[in-house]
Amino acid sequence: MEAPNVPPADQLRFRAQSRTRWSDEDNQGVLNNAVYLTLLEEARHQYFLELGLIGIQNQFTFVLGQTNLRHLAPGRGPQDIEIQMSTTHLGSRSFQQVYRIGTPGCEEIWAEAEAVMVIWDSENGGSAGMPDFFRDKIAGFEGL
Repeated sequence: MEAPNVPPADQLRFRAQSRTRWSDEDNQGVLNNAVYLTLLEEARHQYFLELGLIGIQNQFTFVLGQTNLRHLAPGRGPQDIEIQMSTTHLGSRSFQQVYRIGTPGCEEIWAEAEAVMVIWDSENGGSAGMPDFFRDKIAGFEGL
């Protein structure tokens, strides 16, 4: 498997803040691997909240299609962290995002990841076309 293709920090347009908990550590004293996926989800929530793209009752209009995550250093809890992220590609039914997780300012990088999100129609139970307002808002923010 190829490593996630995460651009340099100056090309990642959004910074999400979070905090790990002591209970996020496993019996090795490092963050449990599942915690990283939760941190990506928290960053996505902050990103789409900032862009005004979270629907009624804070529901997302998309689902996770694929994630590629590479661990670079052991994360710890409890600690303030930063997730740097950006949307790098907008397709007709999906979009791709990249992430870097680490200590504030990402002075110590714990992990890098890529994710593909699929626009979802919950009524029909399948993928849907990306709404123009959604595409335009992300493209405007990211300069795509």
